[in-house]
Amino acid sequence: MRRLLIASCCLLMVSSVGADERIESALSFVRQTDNLVFRDQVEPHWLDDGSGLWYRVKTGRQSQEFVFVSTPSGERRVAKDFSSLNLPESDGVSTTELSTEIRKSARTGAASSITFVNKLKDEVKFIWINQQGERIPYGTLEAGAEKKMQSYDGHVWLITSIKGETIAVAEVAATPHTVTINGPGKVKEPKDKKPEGAAGRRRGEESPDGKWVVIIEEGVVKLRDRKSQTTTHVPTDYDGVSPFRSGVSWSPDSRAFVVSCADDVSQREVAIVESRPANQTQPALKTLRYTKPGDPLPKPKPVLFHVTDAGGEWVPIATDLFDNPFTESQRVPVQWSPDGREFYFSYNQRGHQVYRVLAVHAETGAIRAIVDEVSPTFIDYANKTWRHWLPDSGELLWMSERDGWCHLWLYDVASGTVKQQVTQGNWPVREVLSVDEEQRVVWFLASGLRKEESPYHLHLCRVNLDGTDFRQLTDSDGTHRVKFSPDRKYFVAEWSRVDHPPVHELRSSEDGRLVSVLETADIRGLLKSGWTLPERFVAKGRDGVHDIHGLIVKPSHFDPSQTYPIVEEVYAGPHAAATPKTFSRLTRQHAIAELGFIVVQSDGMGTNHRGKAFHDVCWKNLKDAGFPDRIAWIRQAAGSRPWMDLSRVGIYGGSAGGQNAMRALLDHHDFYHVAIADCGCHDNRMDKIWWNEQWMGWPVDESYRASSNFEDAHKLQGRLLLIVGELDTNVDPASTAQVVGALQKAQKSFDYMPIMGAGHGAAETPYGSRLRMEYLVRHLLDHPRETR
Repeated sequence: MRRLLIASCCLLMVSSVGADERIESALSFVRQTDNLVFRDQVEPHWLDDGSGLWYRVKTGRQSQEFVFVSTPSGERRVAKDFSSLNLPESDGVSTTELSTEIRKSARTGAASSITFVNKLKDEVKFIWINQQGERIPYGTLEAGAEKKMQSYDGHVWLITSIKGETIAVAEVAATPHTVTINGPGKVKEPKDKKPEGAAGRRRGEESPDGKWVVIIEEGVVKLRDRKSQTTTHVPTDYDGVSPFRSGVSWSPDSRAFVVSCADDVSQREVAIVESRPANQTQPALKTLRYTKPGDPLPKPKPVLFHVTDAGGEWVPIATDLFDNPFTESQRVPVQWSPDGREFYFSYNQRGHQVYRVLAVHAETGAIRAIVDEVSPTFIDYANKTWRHWLPDSGELLWMSERDGWCHLWLYDVASGTVKQQVTQGNWPVREVLSVDEEQRVVWFLASGLRKEESPYHLHLCRVNLDGTDFRQLTDSDGTHRVKFSPDRKYFVAEWSRVDHPPVHELRSSEDGRLVSVLETADIRGLLKSGWTLPERFVAKGRDGVHDIHGLIVKPSHFDPSQTYPIVEEVYAGPHAAATPKTFSRLTRQHAIAELGFIVVQSDGMGTNHRGKAFHDVCWKNLKDAGFPDRIAWIRQAAGSRPWMDLSRVGIYGGSAGGQNAMRALLDHHDFYHVAIADCGCHDNRMDKIWWNEQWMGWPVDESYRASSNFEDAHKLQGRLLLIVGELDTNVDPASTAQVVGALQKAQKSFDYMPIMGAGHGAAETPYGSRLRMEYLVRHLLDHPRETR
């Protein structure tokens, strides 16, 4: 008989001996796959004279090689130590110094990973520092070994000695990367890119010619003549209405400046109770500023001032073109033209259906639109509003989905007209890497270029700014990452797939010509351990037109004569396409598969990188989450794989994936029987403003209610486990608590486990991940009939 969860209680997961043994065996199996992949990491160090490069590669658990490669010929020379290569040690031997100052995780962004390579002689420990500054241990790494940590963009990891001495602090990036631990405070990490448009911006208050200083005092603007020390208040219609904010942008000629003014709005605070702080017995109340959909915003405006003999004057700017900006900031970043004739700023209208790049004339204050994007659904402002100014030619290189695919467009700045669509086709530009203004060439990564290949595979391309001479410079059947030589004549391309280990190639930037295959990863030891490559599978989605791509993971003890329950990992957040595309050990998926499951994952309609029509399915419709496509995909996979048991299907996910997992038992309980929802944004009215208004729009309307797990809690059928971290600062943990209340009110049976001291991603803590495995075993293996 099912147990009913009553107010504020959580069901303790008590596993059977058999389940414990299965879980320990699964975890042991994954641990045994550590440090069994070699020749998979190449960090090129280019010689100053352009004659070649060298790199260090791991060839075994305790062995390595140094390799020199001649760039003209591709000839490789191998040595056991660096000095044997007879190269100057100044060529790339030094490492980037990282501060050892302990800092909190800045945010919890998209799922990512970080690989650590321990070059020390001693074992080290890994500790995750959450957004509250608490330290959560995550195991150790022996000397000479490497370890890939599944994590999130913005998470901070502390590496210490076994005695607890700080060695280094590393932050996870949006894309997976590797750090090499060489000594205290030393790791190799990619350098931060300089923000677009940073050149020419002045954040100080002093004018470029040093004659004037702007003072923001009590919400008004004052201008001080440094020679006479005379300070003059420059009156505007905004005085006393919308206070001016700190931060001044001067024109290059010191004749004008821009200051932002913004409304004072009350900002929502979310309260979180820490049940047992480290320094006291009694609980502690924590509050954080947290803006939610529909909340008021400060609506910052740029305000133009002229410098005059009398001190200064305000120049009014008509606000019709930027009257309702979406931003939580109180400032408007602006950029001046080199000649100081005008300044530019971006306007993202609340609701994300209008996006403009605006220009203001410095003398008259006249405003015009250079770029004016309009969409009946949404503009993906966070990922697809890249721009690059070309001041020498008076042009702007702009990214847009206006033709249904993410492409580059060249604008004439003076007239605000399109000069050229630079890229085009039924494929998207994914990332711009570089613009050569002198040669008028743009380098970028694109996907979906070849029908016979996965539409998610990234390839390096180049094209002239007039749209001619398009070249795809990589051609291997996989997704690529590239690193250019300083002179950009060559690049090292790393490519892999989920079912193909990494290959590193040296190629010519001119035409993509293969110069040399540097390394092919050695996974023989990994395969010998019993680990198996995932299987890629493609099937039609709901419309019978779009291909849905995904993967299938089998246990090491797989027997095709047996049948296995199916467990789906889900993350249908529209900003991404979360199914792995590159090679990795997929430790979470393999650990679950080892319990006796077939683990699947795919990207349905409503996720990113497949064109605007594919993406728009999510608009005001997050409850859809691509379920019709993913269910069709699983059914088609099982149709030719009799060992996949469609009568026992589970699903799990975190954050947006937590929302998706619970939704499976609300709308699709005829297919799914067990769900584990971790830290879910179960009601988009409860979650952070920037993510939810991007896909659900503004004002907050009935669509928010229609996608709410809270509102639909009464529809629950099947076995549900809700997990949440009590200190989650990413998704308000009250969202899960509200769902608990709604389920209780509806007299529904379910399980609930708040994890004390944990933040976002509580199911990825050692306790949370074990709990998830235990729940799947109990309800899909031990007692599958209870799920009906």
